[in-house]
Amino acid sequence: MYDVAIVGAGINGCAMAYELTRLGKKVLLLDTEGIAAGGSGAAGAFISPKFSKAGELKELLHEAYLYSAEFYRNNFSHVFTQAPLIHIAKDEADDGMLQSYKAQTSLCLIETPPCYSALEETAKQRESVCLDGGIVDAKAACVALAKESMFYKHKVKKIHYKDENWVIDESYCAKDLILATGAYESLLQEPYIKLRGIWGHRIDVKTTTQNSCSLHQYVSISPTQEGVVAIGATHNVHYHPQKNTEPYNIQKGREELLYKASQTLQLENVEVIKDYTGLRSGSFDYIPILGRVVDSKETLRCCEKKVKVKRPDYKDFHYYPNLYMINGNGGYGFVLAPYLAKILAEHIVAQKEIPSSLQLARFFARWAKRES
Repeated sequence: MYDVAIVGAGINGCAMAYELTRLGKKVLLLDTEGIAAGGSGAAGAFISPKFSKAGELKELLHEAYLYSAEFYRNNFSHVFTQAPLIHIAKDEADDGMLQSYKAQTSLCLIETPPCYSALEETAKQRESVCLDGGIVDAKAACVALAKESMFYKHKVKKIHYKDENWVIDESYCAKDLILATGAYESLLQEPYIKLRGIWGHRIDVKTTTQNSCSLHQYVSISPTQEGVVAIGATHNVHYHPQKNTEPYNIQKGREELLYKASQTLQLENVEVIKDYTGLRSGSFDYIPILGRVVDSKETLRCCEKKVKVKRPDYKDFHYYPNLYMINGNGGYGFVLAPYLAKILAEHIVAQKEIPSSLQLARFFARWAKRES
């Protein structure tokens, strides 16, 4: 018997496991393939804010960047490589956006570091932003976060609520259940829960080119603690391992990564030593998903009129008991996960309110109005 069961051992599930064990909970962590075996293991895992014009996602990522950089630095320094971050515009539109960003941001920008001089001339001609950043060892970080929880490699097929507990495949039992399953098949048949699958490919390479900065333009090019350069990750919304009939072309993916990297920095004597691939998840409004799961049938049955008003009160909805979700981080999983996990853990343990802009209930409200 566990206090909390978490299904999915990517960065979201592992960050939740860390926060809840830190708060004294007995945590069970389950995953079909293993810790960081999916999209999280293939992530570039760089710690960066969102460089864009004003908006809800930009503000969220600003807060998450400040929190997560400090989180990794203070708690998991052995999986965190601190390095100057140079974000470079891709085109003229990007140039204008970055000029505006630099004029308005409250972040502490730094002078152009020496590694800037090694960039390709076409990259130097573009606008750039420099600040303190870093890269996380994706697999090692997830393992470290999950250390105090009980992990089992197990493909969850069925969940049901019985006697005030969640029963998982008649094998495990927990008071609270958190779904952190990414963009793979859902364990709940709820029509309003939809996620975008974003296939990613990252490579680690050995190269004689020296690079001490985390460079971001068409892909990220970042140093690691082992002296290896990490390149990635690509973002492919057209490939899905459960839907495409052909297997993913690793060689073609490598060529794409190396070509995109070469537009920013010329890498000499490259040897690809490892590939990482996996499916990341994104929400359809690009804001991550956090909080309690709405029971659509029961909500429409008991309070349909309250649901279909212009601005429904999410407190009027009917929720599955003690069932939560954390998902939809897109390409910012390692920035968002520690920040979001802290919010959700404090909600579960201390009933602190989750911002309405993050709650899964927002998707139910939109779906219910369309269905009327």
